Order: sequence, then C-alpha cells, then structure tokens
Amino acid sequence: MRIGLNATCFDDRPSGARNRFTGIYGELIRRLPDAEFVLYEPAGFPIHRWFYEAPNLSFRKIPLSGNHRVRRFVSGFRYWQAALANEKLDIFEGFNLPFLNKSPTAHNLLTLHDMRMMRREAGVLDRLLFKTTFKVSLKATHHVVTVSGTMRDEILGFYPELPVSVIYNGVDVAEFDRISDQELSEVRSRLALPEEFILAVGHIEERKNYSRLIDAVARLRARGRSCPLLIVGNDSGSGKTLEEGIASANLSGHVRILSGLDDQEVRCLYRLCHLFVFPSSYEGFGIPILEAMAAGRPMVLSDLPVFREITQDTGVYFPYDDVEAMASAIETVLSSSSERTRLIEYGKQRVQAFTFPELAAQVEHLYLSLSQ
Repeated sequence: MRIGLNATCFDDRPSGARNRFTGIYGELIRRLPDAEFVLYEPAGFPIHRWFYEAPNLSFRKIPLSGNHRVRRFVSGFRYWQAALANEKLDIFEGFNLPFLNKSPTAHNLLTLHDMRMMRREAGVLDRLLFKTTFKVSLKATHHVVTVSGTMRDEILGFYPELPVSVIYNGVDVAEFDRISDQELSEVRSRLALPEEFILAVGHIEERKNYSRLIDAVARLRARGRSCPLLIVGNDSGSGKTLEEGIASANLSGHVRILSGLDDQEVRCLYRLCHLFVFPSSYEGFGIPILEAMAAGRPMVLSDLPVFREITQDTGVYFPYDDVEAMASAIETVLSSSSERTRLIEYGKQRVQAFTFPELAAQVEHLYLSLSQ
C-alpha cells in the first residue's frame, strides 16, 4: 500500500494540528513497515526532521510555500496534477482546506479539526468563503476524518450524507513523566513563577475567552481568593486587547501572558500549576485537556459538548459566558483538596485512551478498510 500525506500546511508554529500529525503519523509509519509512505513537505521548512529515518518513508520537497495559502493553491495546481498522477497512491490524506488536489488512483481523505468558520461569530463573508471552499473540497474527498464525536455531529448537521470517521487527538504521557524536579525548579526560577498559580494555555484569540477569565480572577481577588493567573500562548490577534483588559482590571501584577515558550517549558508549566482552566467559547477538541491530565493537574472547563465528551461528564464545568459561574468553579476546586484529587485521579486514567499508538491503530484500521 502506498500512502501519501500532504503536509504542506505545517511549519514551525505550535498548534494542535501539528502535534496530532507528528504524534499519530510518526507512530503509524512504525506500525506499517510494509507500507510505502510519501510525505509532501513545503518549500523552506524541513518537515522530515520531525520523523526518524525509516526505509518505508520518502519525502517530496515541493515548490510551494506552507505560509501562503492562496499562492500555494494557484502555483501548485499543475504541480499536484502531475505529481499525484505519477505516484500511483492507494491513500492520499490532506490536513487543511482547500482540499482540491485529489489523487486519481487513491482514496482521498481530509482531516478536519473544527467548523468555527461556519459559526455566526465568523462573519457573513468568512462563512460564505468557508462554505464554498468546503463544498468544492468535498468533491475531491472520499472520506472525512475529524477529531471528536461533537465535531462529527456538527459536520453532519451541514452535510448529512458525508462519510465521517472520528479519531481523537492524542498526547505523549511519557514526555510529562520524564520531567525532573531539577528541571521544574529551573523553569520556576527562570520565569519567576509564584508558588501557586492558575494556568490557561492557548493562542491569544477571542474564542479562547480570556477576557472573561480575567474578570473571574478579578472577582476572586476582590473576595479574598488570590491566586495568580498565567496565560501561555502566542498572539493571534487579541493580545493588545487582552493586555488592556488586564491593566484596566488592575491585575498587571497578578495576571501574566507568556509567549514564545518551547514545548518542554509549557509541559513544565502544566506540572507546576495549581489548577488548569480552559474557558473557550468554541473548540473542535481541546488538546490542553489531555496535557493537563498527563501532567496530573486538576482542571475546570467551560461547558462545551466536546469538553464533556473528552472528560465523560466527570469534570467541573461553567457556562463560558457566565463570569460568576467561572469564578465559582475555580474557587470550588481551589478550596477542595478532595475535589482536586478526584480530578487528578480521573485524568490519569482517562488520558490512557488518547495515546498515539492507540490512535495510530485506528488510522491504520481506517486505511485498510478503505483500501479493500
């Protein structure tokens, strides 16, 4: 079996999609030594460095930049037609929209992480563009893979006849277990971290709902519950507004934003925090939940269907648009050692369902079922 993976959408920017790709498909290549994998990487970014050398893996450096979607599509249309015709693939999987360059010999798969551009908050023009792009892409796609049952239901709400499979995102628990006490101490000292702090992780954008989280922290502080908040994420358009909100709430010494950290530093912050909070108004999945579980940390979550799916309705939740409920949920867990212990023990058990070997086995099963 020959399997093509179009990885031209990836670069060095941290993202859940990138973590999923390296974790699941790196494991898949090891699981299928008799399959031939062809990985297409963008010009200027050596994706091959993410993977170990394997006799069943080859790379195609293509003359398309991963950073410019429109340019990549326009300049690459003829390239893909010729390249995919010559490869004679059995499976060809893409990981972003638009998905227009299908293999004429393969079962063509599209992995889709969320449908946020179809939501009202995206705006009329953005929704129209996404809907048009998606409809056109579906003509080149035989099967869609998505990251949660919640996302599957959302996709089918728009396209009920679409074949959709669910394969969750994952986490490498061992990476958290290998962190030493000395490394934790060094990170705490280097970043001048307080003894106890609340942690939130995710790019700085409106749907992450950090402005309400800051308001919740302000309410807790006003009633005597003072626990600093650390937000870890790169600016995706809302950084200035968030900084202004912190200043106007007189929390400049109490709430910090850290950007540009590497993966290991972020893992250390999970291990060091007293509580993890995920206040998003919309997610297709929620990898930080798995990371907090792997780090052995308790958490409180906005009451999204996908978060309840991941945590099997066993967590502590709050309506994402209710600041008082958010503050109360945080205070409840901070105040109860038994509740923190319950959440930690549950997370240690639950995270075992999201290991990369388990998820790679599911991708293998899907590939084999499609190629029969």
